[in-house]
Amino acid sequence: MKPDQEPVPDPFLSWFRASSPYIHAHRGRTVVIAIGGEAVADPGFAELVHDLALLHALGVRLVLALGARPQIEERLRRRGAKMRYLNDLRVTDDTALACVKEAAGAVRVEVEALLSMGVANSPMAGARIRVVSGNFVTARPIGVRDGVDYGHTGQVRRIDTEALHQALDSGAIALIPPLGYSPTGEVFNLSAPDVAGAAAQALHADKLIALVEGAGVTDGDGRLITNLQPRQADRLLADAGLGEELGHYLRNAVAACRGGVKRVHLVSRQIDGALLRELFTRDGAGTLLTAEPFEETRTARIDDVGGVLELLAPLEDKGVLVRRSREVLETEIERFTVVERDGMVIACAALYCYAEEQMAELACVAVHSDYRNRGHGDNLLAHMERTAQQQGMQRLFVLTTQTAQWFAERGFELTLVDSLPMEKRQLYNYKRGSKVFVKPVAP
Repeated sequence: MKPDQEPVPDPFLSWFRASSPYIHAHRGRTVVIAIGGEAVADPGFAELVHDLALLHALGVRLVLALGARPQIEERLRRRGAKMRYLNDLRVTDDTALACVKEAAGAVRVEVEALLSMGVANSPMAGARIRVVSGNFVTARPIGVRDGVDYGHTGQVRRIDTEALHQALDSGAIALIPPLGYSPTGEVFNLSAPDVAGAAAQALHADKLIALVEGAGVTDGDGRLITNLQPRQADRLLADAGLGEELGHYLRNAVAACRGGVKRVHLVSRQIDGALLRELFTRDGAGTLLTAEPFEETRTARIDDVGGVLELLAPLEDKGVLVRRSREVLETEIERFTVVERDGMVIACAALYCYAEEQMAELACVAVHSDYRNRGHGDNLLAHMERTAQQQGMQRLFVLTTQTAQWFAERGFELTLVDSLPMEKRQLYNYKRGSKVFVKPVAP
Protein backbone atom coordinates (compact mmCIF):
# COMPACT_ATOMS: atom_id res chain seq x y z
CA MET A 1 0.00 0.00 0.00
CA LYS A 2 1.34 3.45 -0.91
CA PRO A 3 2.02 5.87 1.98
CA ASP A 4 -0.68 8.28 0.82
CA GLN A 5 -3.36 5.60 0.38
CA GLU A 6 -6.15 5.22 2.91
CA PRO A 7 -6.33 1.68 4.37
CA VAL A 8 -9.41 -0.22 3.21
CA PRO A 9 -11.42 -1.31 6.27
CA ASP A 10 -11.98 -5.05 6.57
CA PRO A 11 -15.71 -5.65 7.28
CA PHE A 12 -14.94 -8.85 9.18
CA LEU A 13 -12.39 -7.18 11.45
CA SER A 14 -14.72 -4.23 12.06
CA TRP A 15 -17.60 -6.54 12.97
CA PHE A 16 -15.47 -8.84 15.11
CA ARG A 17 -13.95 -5.97 17.06
CA ALA A 18 -17.36 -4.36 17.54
CA SER A 19 -18.76 -7.65 18.85
CA SER A 20 -16.13 -8.04 21.58
CA PRO A 21 -18.07 -6.07 24.24
CA TYR A 22 -21.03 -8.39 23.69
CA ILE A 23 -18.85 -11.49 23.88
CA HIS A 24 -17.63 -10.32 27.29
CA ALA A 25 -21.13 -9.31 28.37
CA HIS A 26 -22.74 -12.66 27.49
CA ARG A 27 -20.08 -14.95 28.92
CA GLY A 28 -21.43 -16.79 31.95
CA ARG A 29 -24.97 -15.47 31.41
CA THR A 30 -28.03 -17.68 31.47
CA VAL A 31 -30.12 -17.49 28.31
CA VAL A 32 -33.38 -19.36 27.76
CA ILE A 33 -34.32 -19.88 24.11
CA ALA A 34 -37.75 -20.98 22.89
CA ILE A 35 -37.49 -23.01 19.68
CA GLY A 36 -40.67 -24.09 17.92
CA GLY A 37 -41.12 -27.42 16.20
CA GLU A 38 -41.27 -25.57 12.86
CA ALA A 39 -37.61 -24.62 13.29
CA VAL A 40 -36.64 -28.23 14.05
CA ALA A 41 -38.46 -29.44 10.93
CA ASP A 42 -36.78 -26.83 8.72
CA PRO A 43 -34.03 -28.17 6.41
CA GLY A 44 -31.79 -25.35 7.63
CA PHE A 45 -32.13 -26.28 11.31
CA ALA A 46 -28.53 -27.53 11.41
CA GLU A 47 -27.34 -23.95 10.82
CA LEU A 48 -29.26 -22.78 13.86
CA VAL A 49 -27.75 -25.59 15.92
CA HIS A 50 -24.29 -24.46 14.79
CA ASP A 51 -25.09 -20.98 16.10
CA LEU A 52 -26.24 -22.46 19.40
CA ALA A 53 -23.00 -24.41 19.62
CA LEU A 54 -21.07 -21.19 19.03
CA LEU A 55 -22.94 -19.47 21.86
CA HIS A 56 -22.10 -22.40 24.12
CA ALA A 57 -18.43 -22.18 23.11
CA LEU A 58 -18.46 -18.47 24.00
CA GLY A 59 -19.55 -19.31 27.52
CA VAL A 60 -23.31 -18.69 27.30
CA ARG A 61 -25.32 -20.95 29.63
CA LEU A 62 -28.11 -22.25 27.38
CA VAL A 63 -31.53 -23.60 28.25
CA LEU A 64 -33.52 -24.67 25.19
CA ALA A 65 -37.31 -24.96 25.49
CA LEU A 66 -38.44 -27.06 22.54
CA GLY A 67 -41.78 -27.06 20.79
CA ALA A 68 -43.20 -29.86 18.65
CA ARG A 69 -46.48 -28.67 17.16
CA PRO A 70 -45.96 -29.68 13.50
CA GLN A 71 -44.49 -33.01 14.59
CA ILE A 72 -47.55 -33.64 16.79
CA GLU A 73 -49.98 -32.64 14.05
CA GLU A 74 -48.22 -34.93 11.55
CA ARG A 75 -48.60 -37.89 13.88
CA LEU A 76 -52.24 -37.05 14.49
CA ARG A 77 -52.86 -36.95 10.73
CA ARG A 78 -51.38 -40.41 10.39
CA ARG A 79 -53.94 -41.62 12.92
CA GLY A 80 -56.79 -39.80 11.22
CA ALA A 81 -57.16 -37.28 14.04
CA LYS A 82 -56.23 -33.65 14.64
CA MET A 83 -55.49 -31.34 17.53
CA ARG A 84 -58.51 -29.34 18.68
CA TYR A 85 -58.27 -25.74 19.79
CA LEU A 86 -60.96 -24.01 21.83
CA ASN A 87 -60.65 -20.44 23.17
CA ASP A 88 -57.04 -20.38 21.91
CA LEU A 89 -56.21 -23.41 24.06
CA ARG A 90 -55.34 -26.92 22.93
CA VAL A 91 -57.48 -29.87 23.90
CA THR A 92 -55.28 -32.92 24.46
CA ASP A 93 -57.17 -36.20 24.56
CA ASP A 94 -55.58 -39.64 24.99
CA THR A 95 -54.78 -39.99 21.29
CA ALA A 96 -53.24 -36.55 21.13
CA LEU A 97 -51.17 -37.17 24.26
CA ALA A 98 -49.67 -40.30 22.71
CA CYS A 99 -48.66 -38.23 19.69
CA VAL A 100 -47.28 -35.49 21.96
CA LYS A 101 -45.04 -37.96 23.78
CA GLU A 102 -43.79 -39.47 20.55
CA ALA A 103 -43.17 -36.11 18.87
CA ALA A 104 -41.46 -34.57 21.92
CA GLY A 105 -39.11 -37.53 22.10
CA ALA A 106 -38.31 -37.32 18.40
CA VAL A 107 -37.57 -33.59 18.58
CA ARG A 108 -35.36 -34.09 21.60
CA VAL A 109 -33.36 -36.83 19.87
CA GLU A 110 -32.99 -34.69 16.73
CA VAL A 111 -31.58 -31.75 18.70
CA GLU A 112 -29.29 -33.95 20.79
CA ALA A 113 -27.95 -35.62 17.63
CA LEU A 114 -27.12 -32.31 15.97
CA LEU A 115 -25.48 -30.97 19.13
CA SER A 116 -23.36 -34.14 19.30
CA MET A 117 -21.76 -33.60 15.90
CA GLY A 118 -18.01 -33.08 15.67
CA VAL A 119 -17.25 -33.65 12.00
CA ALA A 120 -14.00 -32.18 10.73
CA ASN A 121 -14.24 -29.23 8.35
CA SER A 122 -17.67 -28.32 9.73
CA PRO A 123 -18.84 -25.62 12.16
CA MET A 124 -19.15 -28.34 14.82
CA ALA A 125 -15.54 -29.51 14.47
CA GLY A 126 -13.99 -30.02 17.89
CA ALA A 127 -17.26 -29.40 19.70
CA ARG A 128 -17.83 -31.64 22.69
CA ILE A 129 -21.22 -30.58 23.97
CA ARG A 130 -23.08 -32.43 26.66
CA VAL A 131 -26.86 -32.18 26.63
CA VAL A 132 -29.06 -32.77 29.66
CA SER A 133 -32.82 -33.22 29.57
CA GLY A 134 -35.34 -34.55 32.04
CA ASN A 135 -38.34 -33.88 34.22
CA PHE A 136 -37.50 -30.25 34.91
CA VAL A 137 -41.14 -29.11 34.81
CA THR A 138 -43.87 -29.94 37.30
CA ALA A 139 -47.27 -29.25 35.75
CA ARG A 140 -50.93 -29.33 36.57
CA PRO A 141 -53.95 -29.75 34.30
CA ILE A 142 -55.78 -26.76 32.91
CA GLY A 143 -58.92 -28.67 33.80
CA VAL A 144 -62.43 -27.70 32.77
CA ARG A 145 -63.06 -24.15 31.59
CA ASP A 146 -66.42 -22.87 30.39
CA GLY A 147 -67.64 -26.45 30.24
CA VAL A 148 -64.70 -27.66 28.14
CA ASP A 149 -62.45 -30.39 29.50
CA TYR A 150 -58.96 -29.74 28.14
CA GLY A 151 -57.81 -33.24 29.04
CA HIS A 152 -54.05 -33.63 29.23
CA THR A 153 -53.28 -30.01 28.36
CA GLY A 154 -51.39 -28.54 31.29
CA GLN A 155 -49.75 -25.43 32.63
CA VAL A 156 -46.46 -24.95 34.42
CA ARG A 157 -46.64 -25.35 38.17
CA ARG A 158 -42.96 -25.34 39.10
CA ILE A 159 -39.51 -25.35 37.46
CA ASP A 160 -36.78 -27.47 39.03
CA THR A 161 -34.21 -24.67 39.11
CA GLU A 162 -31.76 -26.67 41.22
CA ALA A 163 -31.53 -29.42 38.62
CA LEU A 164 -31.21 -26.89 35.79
CA HIS A 165 -28.45 -24.99 37.60
CA GLN A 166 -26.59 -28.26 38.19
CA ALA A 167 -26.77 -29.05 34.49
CA LEU A 168 -25.57 -25.57 33.50
CA ASP A 169 -22.83 -25.52 36.13
CA SER A 170 -21.50 -28.78 34.71
CA GLY A 171 -21.10 -27.11 31.31
CA ALA A 172 -24.06 -28.81 29.63
CA ILE A 173 -26.86 -27.39 27.51
CA ALA A 174 -30.23 -28.05 29.14
CA LEU A 175 -33.16 -29.19 26.98
CA ILE A 176 -36.76 -28.84 28.18
CA PRO A 177 -39.34 -30.68 26.06
CA PRO A 178 -42.96 -29.43 25.90
CA LEU A 179 -43.98 -31.87 28.63
CA GLY A 180 -44.74 -31.50 32.31
CA TYR A 181 -45.18 -34.09 35.00
CA SER A 182 -47.35 -34.24 38.11
CA PRO A 183 -46.45 -35.76 41.51
CA THR A 184 -49.01 -38.47 40.73
CA GLY A 185 -47.16 -39.50 37.56
CA GLU A 186 -49.38 -37.83 34.97
CA VAL A 187 -47.93 -36.30 31.79
CA PHE A 188 -49.20 -32.98 30.41
CA ASN A 189 -48.88 -31.30 27.05
CA LEU A 190 -47.34 -27.85 27.50
CA SER A 191 -46.71 -24.84 25.32
CA ALA A 192 -43.04 -24.14 24.53
CA PRO A 193 -43.47 -20.34 24.97
CA ASP A 194 -45.08 -20.94 28.38
CA VAL A 195 -42.29 -23.29 29.44
CA ALA A 196 -39.59 -20.90 28.23
CA GLY A 197 -41.14 -17.92 30.02
CA ALA A 198 -41.61 -19.84 33.27
CA ALA A 199 -38.05 -21.20 33.13
CA ALA A 200 -36.56 -17.77 32.44
CA GLN A 201 -38.36 -16.25 35.41
CA ALA A 202 -37.58 -19.13 37.76
CA LEU A 203 -33.90 -19.12 36.82
CA HIS A 204 -33.69 -15.31 36.95
CA ALA A 205 -32.24 -15.64 33.46
CA ASP A 206 -30.35 -12.77 31.92
CA LYS A 207 -32.23 -13.20 28.65
CA LEU A 208 -35.25 -14.93 27.18
CA ILE A 209 -35.16 -15.35 23.41
CA ALA A 210 -38.10 -16.57 21.33
CA LEU A 211 -37.39 -17.71 17.78
CA VAL A 212 -40.65 -16.85 16.07
CA GLU A 213 -42.17 -17.55 12.68
CA GLY A 214 -42.39 -14.90 9.99
CA ALA A 215 -40.97 -11.40 10.16
CA GLY A 216 -41.53 -10.98 13.89
CA VAL A 217 -43.17 -8.00 15.58
CA THR A 218 -43.90 -5.35 12.96
CA ASP A 219 -45.84 -2.10 12.77
CA GLY A 220 -48.79 -1.27 10.51
CA ASP A 221 -46.44 -0.71 7.56
CA GLY A 222 -44.74 -4.06 8.00
CA ARG A 223 -41.55 -2.59 9.47
CA LEU A 224 -39.81 -4.42 12.28
CA ILE A 225 -40.35 -2.88 15.72
CA THR A 226 -36.88 -3.03 17.23
CA ASN A 227 -37.60 -1.93 20.80
CA LEU A 228 -40.62 -2.26 23.07
CA GLN A 229 -41.54 -1.71 26.67
CA PRO A 230 -44.29 -3.76 28.33
CA ARG A 231 -46.94 -1.03 28.13
CA GLN A 232 -46.29 -0.60 24.40
CA ALA A 233 -46.54 -4.36 23.91
CA ASP A 234 -49.85 -4.32 25.79
CA ARG A 235 -51.24 -1.91 23.19
CA LEU A 236 -50.06 -4.15 20.34
CA LEU A 237 -51.72 -7.15 21.95
CA ALA A 238 -54.94 -5.21 22.49
CA ASP A 239 -55.10 -4.46 18.76
CA ALA A 240 -55.19 -8.22 18.09
CA GLY A 241 -53.40 -7.87 14.76
CA LEU A 242 -50.37 -9.99 15.56
CA GLY A 243 -51.82 -13.42 14.98
CA GLU A 244 -52.38 -16.13 17.56
CA GLU A 245 -48.89 -17.64 17.71
CA LEU A 246 -46.92 -14.37 17.71
CA GLY A 247 -49.36 -12.92 20.21
CA HIS A 248 -48.75 -15.93 22.47
CA TYR A 249 -45.00 -15.35 22.33
CA LEU A 250 -45.39 -11.62 22.98
CA ARG A 251 -47.70 -12.18 25.96
CA ASN A 252 -45.11 -14.50 27.46
CA ALA A 253 -42.39 -11.96 26.71
CA VAL A 254 -44.32 -9.25 28.57
CA ALA A 255 -44.95 -11.57 31.53
CA ALA A 256 -41.25 -12.51 31.67
CA CYS A 257 -40.18 -8.89 31.47
CA ARG A 258 -42.51 -7.94 34.30
CA GLY A 259 -41.38 -11.08 36.15
CA GLY A 260 -37.78 -9.89 36.38
CA VAL A 261 -36.14 -11.00 33.11
CA LYS A 262 -34.22 -7.89 32.08
CA ARG A 263 -34.17 -8.50 28.35
CA VAL A 264 -36.54 -10.50 26.20
CA HIS A 265 -35.93 -10.89 22.46
CA LEU A 266 -38.32 -11.97 19.71
CA VAL A 267 -36.33 -12.93 16.64
CA SER A 268 -37.40 -14.36 13.31
CA ARG A 269 -35.94 -17.84 13.03
CA GLN A 270 -36.13 -17.66 9.21
CA ILE A 271 -33.36 -15.03 8.99
CA ASP A 272 -30.01 -16.76 8.68
CA GLY A 273 -27.80 -15.83 11.62
CA ALA A 274 -30.50 -13.72 13.26
CA LEU A 275 -29.69 -15.13 16.70
CA LEU A 276 -26.04 -14.08 16.42
CA ARG A 277 -26.96 -10.69 14.99
CA GLU A 278 -29.37 -10.10 17.84
CA LEU A 279 -26.78 -10.89 20.50
CA PHE A 280 -23.58 -9.52 19.00
CA THR A 281 -24.57 -6.35 17.18
CA ARG A 282 -25.87 -3.15 18.72
CA ASP A 283 -29.00 -2.93 16.58
CA GLY A 284 -29.78 -6.65 16.61
CA ALA A 285 -32.12 -8.42 14.21
CA GLY A 286 -35.37 -8.67 16.14
CA THR A 287 -37.50 -6.98 18.78
CA LEU A 288 -36.05 -6.29 22.21
CA LEU A 289 -38.46 -5.98 25.13
CA THR A 290 -37.08 -4.27 28.23
CA ALA A 291 -38.56 -2.81 31.38
CA GLU A 292 -36.25 0.19 30.96
CA PRO A 293 -35.76 2.13 27.71
CA PHE A 294 -33.17 0.57 25.39
CA GLU A 295 -32.41 4.04 24.06
CA GLU A 296 -32.80 7.20 26.10
CA THR A 297 -32.02 10.89 25.90
CA ARG A 298 -30.66 12.23 29.19
CA THR A 299 -28.34 14.74 30.83
CA ALA A 300 -24.72 13.66 30.53
CA ARG A 301 -22.77 12.36 33.53
CA ILE A 302 -19.06 12.42 34.25
CA ASP A 303 -18.71 8.80 33.14
CA ASP A 304 -20.01 9.84 29.69
CA VAL A 305 -16.92 11.98 29.01
CA GLY A 306 -15.09 9.18 27.20
CA GLY A 307 -18.08 8.42 24.98
CA VAL A 308 -18.63 12.08 24.14
CA LEU A 309 -14.94 12.57 23.32
CA GLU A 310 -15.04 9.56 21.00
CA LEU A 311 -18.15 10.94 19.29
CA LEU A 312 -16.69 14.44 18.81
CA ALA A 313 -13.19 13.40 17.72
CA PRO A 314 -13.96 12.64 14.02
CA LEU A 315 -15.77 15.97 13.63
CA GLU A 316 -12.95 17.82 15.37
CA ASP A 317 -10.40 16.15 13.06
CA LYS A 318 -12.38 17.44 10.05
CA GLY A 319 -12.63 20.94 11.49
CA VAL A 320 -16.41 20.74 11.82
CA LEU A 321 -16.17 21.29 15.58
CA VAL A 322 -13.70 23.18 17.74
CA ARG A 323 -11.48 20.76 19.63
CA ARG A 324 -12.23 20.35 23.33
CA SER A 325 -9.81 18.75 25.76
CA ARG A 326 -10.90 16.11 28.25
CA GLU A 327 -10.30 18.60 31.07
CA VAL A 328 -12.61 21.19 29.50
CA LEU A 329 -15.24 18.59 28.75
CA GLU A 330 -15.15 17.29 32.32
CA THR A 331 -15.87 20.78 33.67
CA GLU A 332 -18.71 21.34 31.17
CA ILE A 333 -20.24 17.88 31.04
CA GLU A 334 -23.43 18.94 32.86
CA ARG A 335 -24.22 21.19 29.88
CA PHE A 336 -24.34 18.18 27.57
CA THR A 337 -27.28 15.99 26.66
CA VAL A 338 -26.56 12.51 25.29
CA VAL A 339 -28.53 9.84 23.50
CA GLU A 340 -27.49 6.48 24.92
CA ARG A 341 -28.24 3.25 23.10
CA ASP A 342 -27.43 -0.03 24.85
CA GLY A 343 -24.69 1.60 26.91
CA MET A 344 -23.13 3.56 24.04
CA VAL A 345 -23.34 7.32 23.49
CA ILE A 346 -24.58 7.67 19.90
CA ALA A 347 -25.46 11.39 19.86
CA CYS A 348 -24.80 14.49 21.92
CA ALA A 349 -25.32 18.24 22.08
CA ALA A 350 -24.50 21.01 24.54
CA LEU A 351 -26.43 24.08 25.64
CA TYR A 352 -24.78 27.27 26.93
CA CYS A 353 -27.27 29.81 28.26
CA TYR A 354 -26.82 33.60 28.35
CA ALA A 355 -29.54 34.67 30.75
CA GLU A 356 -29.32 38.44 30.27
CA GLU A 357 -29.94 38.21 26.53
CA GLN A 358 -32.27 35.21 26.93
CA MET A 359 -30.24 33.41 24.28
CA ALA A 360 -28.69 29.95 24.33
CA GLU A 361 -25.93 28.48 22.20
CA LEU A 362 -26.44 25.02 20.76
CA ALA A 363 -23.00 23.42 20.42
CA CYS A 364 -21.27 20.10 19.83
CA VAL A 365 -24.18 18.56 17.92
CA ALA A 366 -22.91 15.15 16.85
CA VAL A 367 -24.47 11.84 15.80
CA HIS A 368 -22.52 8.59 15.42
CA SER A 369 -21.96 7.71 11.76
CA ASP A 370 -23.90 4.43 12.14
CA TYR A 371 -27.04 6.31 13.26
CA ARG A 372 -27.24 9.25 10.88
CA ASN A 373 -30.33 9.73 8.75
CA ARG A 374 -32.45 7.94 11.36
CA GLY A 375 -33.94 11.03 12.97
CA HIS A 376 -31.61 11.18 15.97
CA GLY A 377 -30.36 14.66 15.03
CA ASP A 378 -33.90 16.05 14.71
CA ASN A 379 -35.02 14.42 17.94
CA LEU A 380 -32.00 15.76 19.79
CA LEU A 381 -32.57 19.26 18.37
CA ALA A 382 -36.20 19.19 19.51
CA HIS A 383 -35.08 18.08 22.97
CA MET A 384 -32.54 20.90 23.20
CA GLU A 385 -35.16 23.45 22.09
CA ARG A 386 -37.47 22.28 24.86
CA THR A 387 -34.62 22.49 27.37
CA ALA A 388 -33.81 26.05 26.28
CA GLN A 389 -37.47 27.03 26.56
CA GLN A 390 -37.69 25.55 30.06
CA GLN A 391 -34.69 27.65 31.07
CA GLY A 392 -36.37 30.85 29.92
CA MET A 393 -34.47 31.30 26.67
CA GLN A 394 -36.17 33.02 23.73
CA ARG A 395 -33.62 32.38 20.99
CA LEU A 396 -31.25 29.56 20.10
CA PHE A 397 -28.07 30.20 18.11
CA VAL A 398 -25.34 28.08 16.55
CA LEU A 399 -21.90 28.81 15.13
CA THR A 400 -21.05 26.57 12.19
CA THR A 401 -18.55 26.29 9.36
CA GLN A 402 -19.71 23.18 7.52
CA THR A 403 -23.27 22.34 8.58
CA ALA A 404 -25.08 25.57 7.73
CA GLN A 405 -27.53 23.84 5.38
CA TRP A 406 -28.66 21.34 8.01
CA PHE A 407 -29.54 24.10 10.46
CA ALA A 408 -31.11 26.31 7.77
CA GLU A 409 -33.43 23.45 6.79
CA ARG A 410 -34.59 23.32 10.43
CA GLY A 411 -35.63 26.92 10.79
CA PHE A 412 -32.36 28.63 11.72
CA GLU A 413 -31.68 31.93 9.91
CA LEU A 414 -28.32 33.45 9.02
CA THR A 415 -27.52 36.56 11.05
CA LEU A 416 -24.59 38.83 11.99
CA VAL A 417 -21.95 38.30 14.63
CA ASP A 418 -23.26 41.44 16.31
CA SER A 419 -26.44 39.50 17.13
CA LEU A 420 -24.55 37.27 19.54
CA PRO A 421 -24.62 37.85 23.29
CA MET A 422 -21.86 40.23 24.38
CA GLU A 423 -19.87 37.55 26.22
CA LYS A 424 -19.95 35.24 23.21
CA ARG A 425 -19.17 38.07 20.80
CA GLN A 426 -15.96 38.85 22.68
CA LEU A 427 -14.83 35.24 22.26
CA TYR A 428 -15.76 35.01 18.56
CA ASN A 429 -12.89 33.63 16.43
CA TYR A 430 -12.80 35.76 13.28
CA LYS A 431 -10.00 33.61 11.87
CA ARG A 432 -12.29 30.54 11.96
CA GLY A 433 -15.09 32.60 10.42
CA SER A 434 -18.05 30.57 11.66
CA LYS A 435 -21.47 31.54 10.35
CA VAL A 436 -24.08 32.54 12.92
CA PHE A 437 -27.60 31.10 12.74
CA VAL A 438 -30.47 31.99 15.07
CA LYS A 439 -33.86 30.43 15.66
CA PRO A 440 -36.68 31.62 17.94
CA VAL A 441 -37.52 29.19 20.70
CA ALA A 442 -41.15 28.14 20.49
CA PRO A 443 -43.11 29.23 23.60
